Amino acid sequence: MPSSIFQSVRRAFRTIAETVVPEAVRLDEQSWLELEQIIGVALEAKPSGLRRQLLLFIRVLDVLPLFRYGRTFQSLDPRRRELFLLGIQDAPLLLLRRGFWGLRTLIFMGYYGREQGRAETGYRADPRGWEAPR
Repeated sequence: MPSSIFQSVRRAFRTIAETVVPEAVRLDEQSWLELEQIIGVALEAKPSGLRRQLLLFIRVLDVLPLFRYGRTFQSLDPRRRELFLLGIQDAPLLLLRRGFWGLRTLIFMGYYGREQGRAETGYRADPRGWEAPR
C-alpha cells in the first residue's frame, strides 16, 4: 500500500477524524489506512500546493487550542475537541471555515467510502436506480 498523505500528521488527523465521526474510534489500523487511501486517491488529481495546505491546516488545528486551553487538539478531552471544532466551523474568518468544511468533507468521504462505512449507513446504491430490487 502506498504511503499515506497524512503520514506526517497522522495522529492529529486521526484525532480530528474521530471528533468529526465519533464511530471512527472503533477503526482498526487497516480501516484507517483504507480511509486515508480513499482521501489520498481523491487528492492525487489536485495540485500539490493544495495537499500541502491541507497538511498545514491539520497542523494549525492541532496547535490552535494552545491559545485557549493551553493544550494541543490531540491533548484535549473529547468535549473540548468538539467545542473547538464547532468554533472553527463557525469562525468569523472565512479561511478557517472553508478549511474545516473541506477537511470535514474529506473525512466523511474516507469514512463512508469504505465498504464497512457504507454498510453502517445501509446505503445500497445500484446502477439500475429505483428499478433495483430492495
